[in-house]
Amino acid sequence: MPSFEYEKRFAGPIAGVDEAGRGPLAGPVFAAAAVIDRARATRTLLKLIDDSKKLTPDRRERAYDSMIASGVVQFAVAEASVEEIDRINILQATFLAMRRAVQALAPPPDMVLVDGNRAPPGLGCRAETIVGGDAHCYSIAAASIFAKVARDRHMATLAETFPGYGWESNRGYGSAQHLEAISRLGPTPHHRMSFAPLRAK
Repeated sequence: MPSFEYEKRFAGPIAGVDEAGRGPLAGPVFAAAAVIDRARATRTLLKLIDDSKKLTPDRRERAYDSMIASGVVQFAVAEASVEEIDRINILQATFLAMRRAVQALAPPPDMVLVDGNRAPPGLGCRAETIVGGDAHCYSIAAASIFAKVARDRHMATLAETFPGYGWESNRGYGSAQHLEAISRLGPTPHHRMSFAPLRAK
C-alpha cells in the first residue's frame, strides 16, 4: 500500500506525477500531477488510493470521483498527441505530457515525485524519481488514477467515432481484436504510425 513516506521528506507542495498509455498502438499518452493535502485527507479517502494497475475499473472510477469530490487533492491532467508521439518519440512525448500536467498546477509545486527512473527535464522545480512509485507513494498513486481514468474515458469516446477496433475495452493496446481490425480496416488518424506493426502500413 502507498504511504506519505516520500512526501514527508520535503516541505511545501509536493506533486506526484505518473503517465498512462505509453504502450498502446493508438491514442495520446496522458500524464497527471496530483498534490494531496495530507492534513485534510481522510482515512476513507486514502483507502481508495492505490496503484491504478491494482484497481478494477470500477474502483478506479470511484477513487477518481472521490478524490475530486473531497476537495483535498489538487490535480491536473495533460496529454501529448499521436502526432507528437510520432514526431518526437514516445519517451519525449511522455515527458512533454508530464511537463504540461505539472505546469498546469496552480500554485506550482516545490517538488515533484515521478514514477519511474527518469524525470522529465524542464519541470521548473526539483524532481525525484521513484521506481514503482505508484505502489509506494500516495501522490504518485493518485496521479496514476487520474491519468488512467482520463485516458480510458478518452479512448471510449474515440471508440464511438471509430468502431471496430475495440478501443472501449483494449484502450488502444495491441490486442488480437485490435490487430485484426487494423489488418481489416486499416489505421486511423489516431494510430501511432511510428509503432510496430503500424510502421509497415
